[in-house]
Amino acid sequence: MPTLHWVGKDKVKHHHRDVPYRVLVDDHRYQAPAGSPDNSSANRIIQGDNLEALKSLLPEFEAKVQCIYIDPPYNTGNESWVYNDNVNDPRIKKWLGQVVGKEGEDMSRHDKWLCMMYPRLKLLHRLLAHDGVLLVSIDDNEVQHLRPLMDELFGSKNRIEQFIWKKSYGGGAKERYAVTVHEYVLMYAKNIDAISELSLPPDPSAESRYYKLTDEKLNTRGPFRIKPLEATKSMDRRDNLNYPIEAPDGSMILPKRQWWWAKERVEQAIKNNELYFGRGKSGDWSISYKQYLRDDQGIERQSKPFSIIDGIYTQTGSTVLREIFDSQIFQFPKPPSLISLFLSMLNLPKDAIILDSFAGSGTTAHAVLKLNAQDGGNRRFILIEMMDYANSLTAERARRVMAGYGTGDKAVAGLGGGFVYQQLGAPLFDGEQQLNPAVAVQAVRAYIAWQECIPRDALAAVDNARHPYWLGEANGQQVFFCYEPQRITCLDLELLAELIQSPAPTLFYADQLALGEDFMRTHKLRFKKIPRDISRL
Repeated sequence: MPTLHWVGKDKVKHHHRDVPYRVLVDDHRYQAPAGSPDNSSANRIIQGDNLEALKSLLPEFEAKVQCIYIDPPYNTGNESWVYNDNVNDPRIKKWLGQVVGKEGEDMSRHDKWLCMMYPRLKLLHRLLAHDGVLLVSIDDNEVQHLRPLMDELFGSKNRIEQFIWKKSYGGGAKERYAVTVHEYVLMYAKNIDAISELSLPPDPSAESRYYKLTDEKLNTRGPFRIKPLEATKSMDRRDNLNYPIEAPDGSMILPKRQWWWAKERVEQAIKNNELYFGRGKSGDWSISYKQYLRDDQGIERQSKPFSIIDGIYTQTGSTVLREIFDSQIFQFPKPPSLISLFLSMLNLPKDAIILDSFAGSGTTAHAVLKLNAQDGGNRRFILIEMMDYANSLTAERARRVMAGYGTGDKAVAGLGGGFVYQQLGAPLFDGEQQLNPAVAVQAVRAYIAWQECIPRDALAAVDNARHPYWLGEANGQQVFFCYEPQRITCLDLELLAELIQSPAPTLFYADQLALGEDFMRTHKLRFKKIPRDISRL
């Protein structure tokens, strides 16, 4: 498979491994006012560099996120927006200087953009569940680079679709050649064989618009519409599709060319009363088949999405945000209905985790909360935003959507829910590659527990009844983390007697070991040295 090459690729190809693991620190929590509707509350909004934030999510969310939607910088060169849509942002330039070095001086803006995206996509891939899907919004500035990059990282076989989104219904005054009214949304699966078919939710207006015919007898499948049984010229010629069908008056009807269905299927449709015979002014018979609104179980018909998305416009996203904040404080936000459309067509579980690491104005949170309110789901969102407006815009939008906004006849009821607002804390390891004493002990314990496959809800608290060093059990062994930020710990007979209550395979983390190898082996004890044997993410 062809691969994409650019200046700096060799420097960022494995950079995600070198990103420091930082703990996430709770800043504050928000819960919708009492009396608000039920909605998901275990949501997160994280302020900080999304590369570091994604790394920090791995212990809790690796391979657990069902859907990721990102709207990264389009690299248009426009630096006048509130959202700086350009990789010349000082923070990105500083990062490029540190990671790529002097080589970065010869980069084009496309090289810089690819260097910025590559390690982030690598971490997003790790966070996706086995049956997870990634969606990326992009326009013509970088789509020609993004697609081969995604093919390389996800595999071209896992590309589901490159949707074309007709984003605008007007404009063009400043266009020199053609009026650009579209963007793209690239959809990739982590494992396409694990993805169910895409489908659109039932259209509430479908019955009145399309399904206008009814059977005389009561039918659980509801009203129907008709489609011609005679095939068009686009279908290959097949002899088995050319045969007579008996009309209600006993005459035989032959197709001008051929039917869509084989004779056996038509006979079954006649038996089930699924064919519709009509007569034109000339008296000639025509045959159509009935397409019912619902299936045999009474479930309303769903349809496949088209690769071109129309009827959802950027102008709508701007209007929604203006109504929430009573001013236009963010240019060209995505409409919540666009995100909702993709979440719906993916048929995600109602408790799915949805991640957006370029959160911007918080449209993804709005879409998730709205979808939950519509179908009673408990989907959770995780938003990451590095810009200074993460709290004043991104999180504030979530608060207002949860609590309600507007006044008078323009008031919009709250959707309920809550979230925790987090920031990136200190790195787990300091410059000397020792455990950082500035990191809370419980945060270090959570990291070790994750590495030893102790479920998060089974991790013992520091003040547990058994012992402050006790972590929990996993893979048939007990785990103790003998760590003190201000002093050295040593696993000797005295500490062993204090920790072990009954003989069992046990793993100890400590700074030093004062017991012999034969003793450890005989008693099924294992030792890992702090910090040497703590794996780095």
